[in-house]
Amino acid sequence: MTSVQPIDPSAMLSDQLAAASPDLLRTMMSTFIGALMSAEADTICGAGYGERSEERVNSRNGYRHRDFDTRVGTIDVAIPKLRSGSYFPDWLLDCQRSSNSALATIT
Repeated sequence: MTSVQPIDPSAMLSDQLAAASPDLLRTMMSTFIGALMSAEADTICGAGYGERSEERVNSRNGYRHRDFDTRVGTIDVAIPKLRSGSYFPDWLLDCQRSSNSALATIT
């Protein structure tokens, strides 16, 4: 049904280490979050991005960018938009709520 776009962690890590990027963890999180949201959007649509399928019930319509605050810093997340209906990852919203409530209990 959906085509899983595998992430090769060893190749990605070696590329990042070769570039000596100081934002290695932030880049890895951004890549993982993007792949996770892409897979969820593919599941909702019934077919992969740019893939033709008889089971397709929806299609993508670009991205909307949101800032996602994490412990490694703020990450710009590209959330897929759908032509009909909407998609927003629940786990992204839950993470924001829990971090905000944790901050509220500290102060």
